[in-house]
Amino acid sequence: MCPNLIGLYIFFPIGKVTRCFSLVNYPDSMENNVTEFILTGLSQNEQVQQLCFFLFLLFYMILMTGNFFIVMTIQRSLNLNSPMYFFLSFLSFVDICYSSVTAPKLIIDFQAKVKRISFVGCMVQLFCVHLFGCTEIFILTVMAYDRYVAICKPLRYTTIMDWKVCSILVLTCWLGGFVHSFIQTILTVQLPFCGPNLIDHYFCDVHPLLKLACTDTYAVGLIVVANSGMISLSCFVILVGSYTVILLSFKTRSSEGRHKALSTCASHITVVILFFVPCLFIYLRPSTTFTEDKMVAVFYTIITPMLNPMIYTLRNMEVKNAMKRLWLGRNRRYPDVKLNGVGRA
Repeated sequence: MCPNLIGLYIFFPIGKVTRCFSLVNYPDSMENNVTEFILTGLSQNEQVQQLCFFLFLLFYMILMTGNFFIVMTIQRSLNLNSPMYFFLSFLSFVDICYSSVTAPKLIIDFQAKVKRISFVGCMVQLFCVHLFGCTEIFILTVMAYDRYVAICKPLRYTTIMDWKVCSILVLTCWLGGFVHSFIQTILTVQLPFCGPNLIDHYFCDVHPLLKLACTDTYAVGLIVVANSGMISLSCFVILVGSYTVILLSFKTRSSEGRHKALSTCASHITVVILFFVPCLFIYLRPSTTFTEDKMVAVFYTIITPMLNPMIYTLRNMEVKNAMKRLWLGRNRRYPDVKLNGVGRA
């Protein structure tokens, strides 16, 4: 083991010599002697915890059921084969993964007197939260671009958004989420934690963990803001710009075309607001924590993924008809509606 270095080590064997590197040097006195963390959860009141147990269990069941039906309906319905529905099914899959990182642990902890999580488990949860969260940010941005092309360049839509481009965009979302999450995790896992080990949150996130580190985390906090905050802000600006261009294009459309385009964008804009506003509140600020952070985090980790299936299907006749036909067997009453690959949502 390399002297005077603790935390994350990267070994490079060169002959009989092994070189060791760490992103940050810490003195020997700052040893990481924390093997587990204690989560405070959403509330310390036992009655509130019992109420929250049933409430969030219901939320999670609705979330899993709704997103599962979206994925299966799109995968098994031949008429839902446009890029918009391909991205929507991918969004629902990411929502399932994203919420499953935090919700089951939160629900179980409502019944636990002491909410423990191991150091390794905490780092794994941190990595997965940012992996799926950042991937969702990128897929929402891609969906906005898809709507821009469909509405503003309808004649070139099938040429621009072919399946090769869609596959590359989805792969890029995963890759971007992985790179972001890797940076967040590698910055956190190398920090020395020597006590206390009480995390004022219901899952492991960067800001609460930086607060527990036994060293100055100012530089790391700036990197976190540059990483998480700027990704959220830049994608949000791109989304706002895309939908602004789409809304301005309504002037040249007929009343019917204007209604159809507005219906297409309404659900997307709703999801963007519900997801991005809490994310910007949490990550676009210096490394500080507030008591409101836990309730704000509930919105982008549980509430928004739960509402996404309802938001995207309530105004979408294609998806509703496909669900009724697939799951209820109503073939004649709800015929297919094909919109030349553009679709409505």
